[in-house]
Amino acid sequence: MTFPVRIGVQLQPQHAPEYSLIRDAVKRAEDIGVDIAFNWDHFYPLSGEPDGAHFECWTMLAAWAEQTERIEFGPLVACNSYRNPDLLADMARTVDHISGGRVILGIGSGWFERDYDEYGFEFGTKGSRLDALGESLPRIESRMAQLNPQPTRKIPVLIGGGGERKTLRHVANHADIWHSFVDVETYRRKSAILAEHCAAAGRDPSTIERSAELKADGDVDDLLRFGDEITAEGVSLLTLAVSGPDYDLSTVERLVKWRDERLG
Repeated sequence: MTFPVRIGVQLQPQHAPEYSLIRDAVKRAEDIGVDIAFNWDHFYPLSGEPDGAHFECWTMLAAWAEQTERIEFGPLVACNSYRNPDLLADMARTVDHISGGRVILGIGSGWFERDYDEYGFEFGTKGSRLDALGESLPRIESRMAQLNPQPTRKIPVLIGGGGERKTLRHVANHADIWHSFVDVETYRRKSAILAEHCAAAGRDPSTIERSAELKADGDVDDLLRFGDEITAEGVSLLTLAVSGPDYDLSTVERLVKWRDERLG
């Protein structure tokens, strides 16, 4: 299966003292032709002032569902630890309906310990969090099948991470999109391991869309060269992160132009 090249932007919900700055940013992203707008699922900033302004993930996505018309959107990624998986399925289904079928359910096992400590979640270990994700994914699928009304479409599940023993197995068993932070050589190696997990699951690995994060502080020409290299390997979704309060989308605009030139 061949996927078209797409451009995503992660509008990090940090350091925006007013939500109107984020609302403006997602509208600008849609206007310049971005395919997917992501936020993230944390409770505190991950860079800059650690106690800086910050907003919550899923309530924001419901607002994006009403505000936007064309783009897909979702969390990059929702933390499995923060919500009952049946509830998360219902939340995603509801935002799917609000948007007319444009939400992506990005999900991962969680890693930012401050979120856990401040909000009263059990942090556990990396292994226990990945095991919990493995237990939650079938519950999410089961709950989706029981909801009334049903989602407007099969909501795409994006799983983030590159752990070779557990994460990539979860991707093989449950994901429509695999998102990773990789260079070309690392991608080749992990893609081969994902293919092994897919074989064990009886799944064609080409049915999984491949997604990669771009370095936000990179030179634009370097980003475009990396885009050429990684898409030649089969990655089709490239996402650049931008932070508040400015939400500078000039590099994202260059990426959209690069996408359009490739698509002819």
